[in-house]
Amino acid sequence: MDYLSVIQMLNACHGPAGDERQIAATIQGLAEPYADDCRIDTLGNLIVHKKGPGPKALFAAHMDSIGLIVTHIDKDGYLSFGKLGGIHPESILHTPFRFKNGVCGLVALRQGVALKDMTVNDLYLDIGAKDEAHARRLVQVGDTAVSRMPSFSTETRLISPYLDNRISCAAMLEALSLIREHTSDLYFVFTTQEELGLRGSKTAAYAIDPDYGIAVDVTVGQELGDSKKGSSVLGGGAAIKVMDSSVICHPEMVETLAALAQEREIPFQRDVITAGGTDGGSIHVTRAGVRTGGISIPCRYIHSPVEMVETADVRAVSRLIAAFAQKNLEFPKDVI
Repeated sequence: MDYLSVIQMLNACHGPAGDERQIAATIQGLAEPYADDCRIDTLGNLIVHKKGPGPKALFAAHMDSIGLIVTHIDKDGYLSFGKLGGIHPESILHTPFRFKNGVCGLVALRQGVALKDMTVNDLYLDIGAKDEAHARRLVQVGDTAVSRMPSFSTETRLISPYLDNRISCAAMLEALSLIREHTSDLYFVFTTQEELGLRGSKTAAYAIDPDYGIAVDVTVGQELGDSKKGSSVLGGGAAIKVMDSSVICHPEMVETLAALAQEREIPFQRDVITAGGTDGGSIHVTRAGVRTGGISIPCRYIHSPVEMVETADVRAVSRLIAAFAQKNLEFPKDVI
């Protein structure tokens, strides 16, 4: 798979948390050749189903992104905004953003505020409007904006906004294309509103009622001089989650995924992070509980416009998803 092309296609969609309709339609078009059926539920989750007689296995990757939402338009045409998800002011200052209707602008800092003291409330969007009336012809309070930064690749890595978590969506699409024979009843769910509190995966998991769940997401990739945030590194292979702040993965899932990786000679590493969560946080407590694991892609500079991943890690994640999907799973016993 050409990951750069897929990311560029997905990021061309407007898909901030709460308005994922464009990106859901795009992913559905890519997934349909490999699915028995696809549907979009009430919260906007895209559910791709590959039917099988065995246990239900749910794979979840969120397709929403962080973003900005207009809260006020002042008399000079400048836009105040709130944040959709984890926005860091130092990461978006002086970067371009795009509204759903194509209007673009850049983030600037209010005069008199020192860089060291700035918060998101000290930033504003400048869309080049002459005054309030002009601005209101272009955008309205409640409109949302997403990063307009470009995506590009190096020899071995991909740099782009919203690799969290569109790169995992690409990995799930690639895994769908790799599946040949399977007995499990497979659900590949591209979830909504993860950045606002794992909302889409909560309703999707309740509706599907899976026997097994795997959250596919990015994880903290160690950056220069910092090995405290997480255990995973770029180039270390698929990151099999042990724990994050939202879930302690079921030991059987950790063991099964590690054994599959060893058997298929898929590079892997164990993933522990002490901050940040995934859709696994809502999946594992669904109904009477779900045996839940996680497969993650190490990523640097998360929630910035220049996130970075290693393409070999993405490929390893795709292969491990496909390996689990094709494994002859047993129906879980009632007692854990």
